[in-house]
Amino acid sequence: MLNSFRLSILLKALIVCLLAWKGEASSLGLTVHVVPLESDGGNTVRAHFSAITPSPCPDFSAVCAAGQDCQTHLTSTPFTGNLPAPGWCVRQWQTTVPSAYKAQLSLGSTQFNVTINAEPNIRSSTGRLNQPAYVALPPPLRAQADCPQTFQLSVKDLDGDRVQCRFAREDKGECYNCPQHSFLQLDEAKCLLTFTGKASPGQYFIDLMVEDYIPVPKSVQILENKALSSVPVQLSLTVESSTNCGTELLGTVAPQEDLLFVLPYQEVKIDVSYPLDVGSVDEFAVVGPPQLYNKRDVLKNQMTLAWIRSENNLTRLLPICFAANTKSLQSKLQCVWLYQREMTTLPTGTELKCDQTAMTLVLPLASIPNIIVDELQLNSPTCRIASNSTHLNATISLNGCGTKTVHSGSELVYTNTLRTVRPYTMVSRRPTLVLPLACRIPQVQARGPHYTVEMPSDAEVFGNVYVWIEVHQPGQGSLARYTANPRFMPNLRSLPRVRRDTGSNGSPAVATKISSRIKELDLYLMSNCSMLKVEMVVTKCVESETEDFAVSNPIMDQGCMNSNSTSEIEIGQNNSRVYRLNLESMAVKTSDVMYIMCNISLCMPTSPTGHCLFECGRAGSQSAVLDSLFSRTYTVRSGQVRLIPNPLVSPAVSPNTTTALAMAPNPAGTAQTTKNPASITAVAISHAPMTTSVTTAAILTTISVFLQKTIFY
Repeated sequence: MLNSFRLSILLKALIVCLLAWKGEASSLGLTVHVVPLESDGGNTVRAHFSAITPSPCPDFSAVCAAGQDCQTHLTSTPFTGNLPAPGWCVRQWQTTVPSAYKAQLSLGSTQFNVTINAEPNIRSSTGRLNQPAYVALPPPLRAQADCPQTFQLSVKDLDGDRVQCRFAREDKGECYNCPQHSFLQLDEAKCLLTFTGKASPGQYFIDLMVEDYIPVPKSVQILENKALSSVPVQLSLTVESSTNCGTELLGTVAPQEDLLFVLPYQEVKIDVSYPLDVGSVDEFAVVGPPQLYNKRDVLKNQMTLAWIRSENNLTRLLPICFAANTKSLQSKLQCVWLYQREMTTLPTGTELKCDQTAMTLVLPLASIPNIIVDELQLNSPTCRIASNSTHLNATISLNGCGTKTVHSGSELVYTNTLRTVRPYTMVSRRPTLVLPLACRIPQVQARGPHYTVEMPSDAEVFGNVYVWIEVHQPGQGSLARYTANPRFMPNLRSLPRVRRDTGSNGSPAVATKISSRIKELDLYLMSNCSMLKVEMVVTKCVESETEDFAVSNPIMDQGCMNSNSTSEIEIGQNNSRVYRLNLESMAVKTSDVMYIMCNISLCMPTSPTGHCLFECGRAGSQSAVLDSLFSRTYTVRSGQVRLIPNPLVSPAVSPNTTTALAMAPNPAGTAQTTKNPASITAVAISHAPMTTSVTTAAILTTISVFLQKTIFY
């Protein structure tokens, strides 16, 4: 009997330990933005979840049960990171739940304990439901042992309430097995979390509750000022071995405002840069709203974030948090908030008509009293706004007047804004007008010649760009930092292995065995395009032992790589590609030289939710063109690449360089030779490894134009 009792106690203790370990180890981060629903008096709320799980990204279809009012946010580029190891991924969804809600949610093997207290609370000052506080979700936090560090949580409140943060309490059922770490201190009034540095290396998990209170002056004392609502926040802190505490790294952000107001269909861009003298930035850790796009240049320690406000059912406040990660350090956490400005409907009597070339606005002056017409202006001040005693009239060109074109899903949207503009020196209490105007062409209406869009030129879409090809030995070249210790991208599909032509008897040609033959080479396919979201599409690459490519073997075809010989190296930028060529597994060679020829184009998605399709077998396909703009396809060739190092040249000796020539297409479509770099639209460069010269050549034959006109179906 005693042994049975002891066994029962042991099993219970083991179960508790396993549950505690599972819950603690899996929670990398969570926030919930809560919006009370007016339709039922606030008894239910719309809960917008953002959760961080360990890599790889889990399937989160289970969070939305069948028949439940729930929506998951699947994005083409989810927020991910590699640091801290083994990496992390952000999942986002929204669902309707009771205002008082407790649950344990699962994402794959990751579990989250959620406690929401947002019961209806009518504000006496406005007569409206109270809005719980918003908290920005940061990427997984990192710190070094023996190096104190502070983490400022970014919070906002739509009602202007005082926001406080506190540790979650297990006795209130707000968390499970959530010990108070002695090395963490929390300034509740400022939501400032301080790491004292007195912790061993490891991963720690933090459960917080964020509450809003009616603000009162310090001179007024209230015996009991209860929280209006409480929402959960879960964070993870990875403490790493200390190398050098150093100074805190802070990024420069433009624009500098921490709150940006966004009109319908407006695009917001945020540029972030970090000092180059701090060393290499391995990655930018970013967490933001769905369909936030980013372009990263880790070589320059720079990043550009962009978000287009299209039709959405997201919250009015949208946070974006980011930090730069190096191997041993994390920069200071920074957050920017986007405020989706709430717009009323057009004033009574307003008419906005759209035709093939312009939108026409008729606005009754009686609907905008106290607004001075002479102060009203469109995006471009050169467009005239007329008025009489009763109405304002404006004809707004779809190709002028500052009209912008964006894509919202499958819709083509032309946007402009009528607003009050006053001199910066003028201070006035008169009301101002901000009136967004949009002509939306739905998918079903954009099917005819009336809404056919001419394909713009490469220069109009991608700027004055050029592309080129380079060949280097591993660990050499401008991207040596990526190729010295390469991180290979997954190769989901590949070409079948092929061999060169056989001899007359069907036997393969036998190559002379040379022990000093180079075993691996890195193929650089480069472009100078810095446009946001532009990606390079490599449709075909072949290699040959002869300059005329009379006999050739495929390296890549229709985006499919030869898995026996080719692997793509991750370089942190989409406008260029780098491939590792394994010469030993390529076709048998009888020569000590090779030449490479590739077909390259650039691609830009035309819709906020679109992405370039260049996966195996579909690279550059017509189906992808409907959602993307492609440049012309350029054929670039390398010069002679020697496969045997020149024994007469020391690796320490810099090779001489011959005169570089390029061939650019003229308007007639033929090729011409030029030495003027300014006129080069595409350049092909080959660096022969370990030789005494660098040979440069280019053939810029435009082999196809994907479309002369694009029709949005």
